[in-house]
Amino acid sequence: MSDSAPVGKADFRPARAAATAAAGAQHYPVGALYVVATPIGNLADITLRALHLLGLADAIACEDTRHTQQLLRAYDIDGQPLIALHQHNEAAAAQGVIERLQAGQRVAYVSDAGTPAISDPGARLAAACAQAGQRVVPLPGASSVTTALSAAGLAGDGAFVFQGFLPAKAGEREAAVQALAQEPRAVVLLEAPHRIGALAQALAALGERPLTVARELSKQFEQIATLACAQLPTWLAQDAQRQRGEFVLVLHPAPTGAQDGDAERVLRLLLAELPLKTAVKLAAEITGAPRNALYQQALAQRDGGEI
Repeated sequence: MSDSAPVGKADFRPARAAATAAAGAQHYPVGALYVVATPIGNLADITLRALHLLGLADAIACEDTRHTQQLLRAYDIDGQPLIALHQHNEAAAAQGVIERLQAGQRVAYVSDAGTPAISDPGARLAAACAQAGQRVVPLPGASSVTTALSAAGLAGDGAFVFQGFLPAKAGEREAAVQALAQEPRAVVLLEAPHRIGALAQALAALGERPLTVARELSKQFEQIATLACAQLPTWLAQDAQRQRGEFVLVLHPAPTGAQDGDAERVLRLLLAELPLKTAVKLAAEITGAPRNALYQQALAQRDGGEI
């Protein structure tokens, strides 16, 4: 989901010899699609098996041929035909890949960065190949999703939901955020720099629920911060650099059952003395529970005659 860091003065070519030594003796069946994870920023994050396979493949299908050429040049891999296969032509281009597989070729597929088919092209290609009876072999590696999760320090059992990009339209985005308020597990979101401000405003409605913001992962200007959802717009505005790069956001788990009960009790006490909106605001600040969820509880209590 993000461009690779510049090669600079680094010489990655010796890695090919290490890749051959480590992975060359392994079995790579012909007539198979290899779904290959590539770096999300730092070119050194590619695996030895991925390097060996990219050199071994009869053809390399890729989201952007120009982008993939940069990676291949860095590791002195050349000679294979590159096949453009992206979100706009994936269904049609998949047939050409299948024909190559049926002819006994090894075809690698790479997206621009990270693991294909995770908010990137590749899923329809893998499904089409499997349906045609061809083998699909995953080569694991970099993923912005797991990278952000590993640094977020989530409490609890580690369960999470991958949401990806929220809708671009304001009304649909706000409705999606309201749904997230009811999700007890951690939620992983992705966002582009030109939309991060709008997403921040929408997520602010979740109040004190913790959020880990990760931008430019594995790159020179990588930044990871954990703060309350309500603080995200201010945090972004404090430094123009913070609005640049690709974003992964990890919404931490909602309060557990005991905490939920505490929030409900605090809300009920406040509603007995204060206007609804004021009571909801204070209950969110006191308990850390999502403001939208508390607001819905307050409405239910009012409509049910409890207050």
